[in-house]
Amino acid sequence: SWYPVPAAVSGYIQSVNNDALLHLAEEIRTIVRMEHGVGAFIVQDTALVSLALTYPPDQKTIDTLNAAYSISRHRTVEQDPAFGIRQIVDMAIKALSPGVNDTSTAVMCVDYLTSVMARLAGRQFPPSHRYEGETLRVVAIVPSFEGLLAEAFDQIRGSAEENVAILARMLGALDTIGSLTIRPSHLRALDEQLQYIDEVVGRCTKSNHDRARLEKRLSDVRKTLKTQFASCVGKNKVL
Repeated sequence: SWYPVPAAVSGYIQSVNNDALLHLAEEIRTIVRMEHGVGAFIVQDTALVSLALTYPPDQKTIDTLNAAYSISRHRTVEQDPAFGIRQIVDMAIKALSPGVNDTSTAVMCVDYLTSVMARLAGRQFPPSHRYEGETLRVVAIVPSFEGLLAEAFDQIRGSAEENVAILARMLGALDTIGSLTIRPSHLRALDEQLQYIDEVVGRCTKSNHDRARLEKRLSDVRKTLKTQFASCVGKNKVL
C-alpha cells in the first residue's frame, strides 16, 4: 500500500534533498515516491510524498521527510529553471498579443530562451529512479530537457502561427540548440518541435515567398539534426 505523508506547510517547493529521501528509504526499507517536484505549489496536509508501507508512517518519519523539502511563499529561479523559462515565455506571449503586437520583444525572448536551452542541451539530467544496489528506493519528479524545451517553445509557437519573424527565429533556435547536443533523447525532442513548426507553416503561412523562406529554414534544421544523430551513432552514444 502507498501511505501519503502530509506536507507541514503550504508554499512553493524550492528544493528537495534527494540524498535524505534515499537515506530514509534505505533505513526503513521502503520506496519514497515524490508527489510534487521543485516549483510546484503544495497545500498543507496534502500528500507531499507517498511511502510503500504496510503500516502508516510514524511522526518521526513524517518530520524527516518534510525536513528534506525547502518550501517558501515564492517561486524562485535558483533551483527551478522552469520558472525562469516561464517568465520569459510570459513576456513573449504578452508581446505577441494583438493589443501589444511587439515582435521585437518576442524575438528577444526567443533569443534568451535559445541561450538557456543551449546551456541545458549538453547536460545529463538527474534520473527519476534512485536505487540501493538493484532495489528501487526513490521515485523522484525531476526536470527533463524534453519538458523544459516544451515549456520554452510550445506556447510561443501557438501565439505566433502567422508571425513569420518569430517562426524563423524559433527555427534558428532549434538549429543552434541541435548543434550543441548529441544526446539522442534531446535530438528527438528537437525534431518533434521541428515537426510542430512544419505543421504551423503548412497551415498558416499564406504568402508563397514566406512559406518558401521558412521551408528552406526547416530543411536546414533537419540537416543539422540529421548530422547530430549521425554523430550519436558514430560515437556510440547512449541515452
